[in-house]
Amino acid sequence: MKKLLLAAWLLLVAPLAPALTVATYNVENYLVTDRQVDGVFRQAYPKPESEKQALRQVVAGMAPDILALEEMGRQPFLDELQRDLKAEGQDYPFATVLEAGDPDRHVAVLSKLPFKAVQRHANVPITLFGTKDAVKRGVLEVTFATSAGDLTLFVVHLKSRRTERKDDPEGARQRLLEAEAVRDLVLARFPDPAKAKFLVCGDWNDHRSSKPVRALAKRGDKEVGDILRALDSRGETWTHFYRREDSYSRIDYLMVSAALKKFVPGNRAAIYDGPGTSAASDHRPVFVKLQLDAPK
Repeated sequence: MKKLLLAAWLLLVAPLAPALTVATYNVENYLVTDRQVDGVFRQAYPKPESEKQALRQVVAGMAPDILALEEMGRQPFLDELQRDLKAEGQDYPFATVLEAGDPDRHVAVLSKLPFKAVQRHANVPITLFGTKDAVKRGVLEVTFATSAGDLTLFVVHLKSRRTERKDDPEGARQRLLEAEAVRDLVLARFPDPAKAKFLVCGDWNDHRSSKPVRALAKRGDKEVGDILRALDSRGETWTHFYRREDSYSRIDYLMVSAALKKFVPGNRAAIYDGPGTSAASDHRPVFVKLQLDAPK
């Protein structure tokens, strides 16, 4: 049963049934890594239980039908989250994870709907300063059968701004190349976005007017998709809090194809800011409610 908090806000994005809620969420290192815990530096330490509990509270608050995840660990970590959510009343019987070039941080999907097809694009090629490389975290492609026809989800986590390369400050060149490669993959799968229902979502690690974000949305004159406007219950747009700089920014997105856009009430998504968000992750999830009985 969905919580009533933020009810007035949710009414702005809640369509008539039947509805399908899709969310994307960077869960901040749901894995074993070096981290600060209660002000103490810990090596090879799992995500603290308090953060996991808050994360499950956030998922329960949104209750999405399809949940795309970034910064998820390998299969055992996804299994743990799936199991713990079920124990607390959120059953996601369908799960998949993509392990690509990043040995630690992966993209994944939890779903209440069965998968019609799963494609794990672990080696999406790029050429960085004359050297063959690949999109670091790959692209996870999952297709679902819905009452409005097939719906495909592409989950993407682009290169972060942290880099040791002096020839690529803040990883800007690599992130742009990854964005272009992902866009080309989507267009190879769906050459005419006006006839295909798909979403491209995830942590794109850049602002709305940046070259990588613009590259994902358009190639030449061809529109790949529409990046949905998203607000929280207070009208704020940030999805990421960068503790080191004490700054807030929007780097997490949901983009819909032209054919799917008519199923999005008000042509907008929402940023969840209910209980647990400040403790669960340095990101806030973005979600959209699709109205599948919209006029064709």
